[in-house]
Amino acid sequence: MGAETETKQNHEKETPIASPSTLTKDQFLSWKRHKDAAASARKAEASRKRAEDIAAGTVQMNGRELFLHEPWVFDDSRF
Repeated sequence: MGAETETKQNHEKETPIASPSTLTKDQFLSWKRHKDAAASARKAEASRKRAEDIAAGTVQMNGRELFLHEPWVFDDSRF
């Protein structure tokens, strides 16, 4: 009976039991790709909406956007 206990304890130490919350490397990489794709899609949608709002004139442009859309404003040769 003592030998069985020792063998059982040694066997338990050799095979680690994975907890239900552990991820494999492949699962993590899949999750990361999905997360990055979703973030990229959100950014692209926000950028597209901002461009539409600028074209419609419903939002105020920042300096860079003004320079890209109306460069004549920065032309000093007219003065």
